[in-house]
Amino acid sequence: MEFHHVTVLLEETVDSVVTNPAGTYVDCTLGGGGHSQRILSKLNALGKLICFDQDRQAIRHAEEVFGQDERVILINRNFESLKETLKELDLLPVDGIIFDLGVSSPQLDEAERGFSYMQDAPLDMRMDPTGVLDAREIVNSWSEDDLAQLIWDYGEEKWSKRIAQFIVKARQDHPLETTGELVQAIKAAVPAAVRRNGPHPAKRTFQAIRIVVNDELGVLDRVMDQAMGCLDHGGRVGVITFHSLEDRIVKERMKSWLGRCTCPSELPICRCNAKAKAKVLTRKPILPSQEEVEQNPRSRSAKLRVAEKI
Repeated sequence: MEFHHVTVLLEETVDSVVTNPAGTYVDCTLGGGGHSQRILSKLNALGKLICFDQDRQAIRHAEEVFGQDERVILINRNFESLKETLKELDLLPVDGIIFDLGVSSPQLDEAERGFSYMQDAPLDMRMDPTGVLDAREIVNSWSEDDLAQLIWDYGEEKWSKRIAQFIVKARQDHPLETTGELVQAIKAAVPAAVRRNGPHPAKRTFQAIRIVVNDELGVLDRVMDQAMGCLDHGGRVGVITFHSLEDRIVKERMKSWLGRCTCPSELPICRCNAKAKAKVLTRKPILPSQEEVEQNPRSRSAKLRVAEKI
């Protein structure tokens, strides 16, 4: 299958982060390579680009696209190892880092990966195919209460309890093996009137399971301060999020870099020694244009936030 991905907020992200043609930049979410290609177009012969992806297929595609470009280093790892890897490569500090979070179009479109509720496939959803936990294990072995909590916490799905109940009921006959079987259980749980209006009834549940399988929010939470620590003074980090849970983590972490005093108001002087690490360049997140949303509906919920190390 051709590894094709429509890159979201392409110009806005790269143009906000890449300011030095001879700089060293990191694309933490290589995917189809859209952001990486644009970064390279802005770098001169002295520039460097390090690309991370835990999906071996994305790395293989990039080897074909960037194979002869000596400025590119491809890393087949989760971006959680950002600081450790850059230290190993003796490339610290860097001038800019980009994250384009969530699942890539090829992962969604390749049925056998099990990410899509639109195609029947084995229940999987692992971005790293060597990962231990997969969607099949969650759906078939987690308790009804734990499933309901997962679907509510990570999918913000108001029918979470009923969906969990129907999943448990469905798996009593036989284990749920495919995305199609899971979709059937979800559809049975969601009232017909709700199914007729609004997004696909399985969308939020699939999102929730995928987030947990890949520990997406945990990894994001652990990498944000790493990213700031890897930047040179004046270096920038840009993060594209696709749902409110991701965006909340990014927004709060960037706010914490502003160095605002956290001491109780009754203390006469500051004791927390708050010191600003960065300035946030996006007072409000940058959103895709109407034209981009029309051309690529998946970009609809994207938000870009950018901070600069001071």
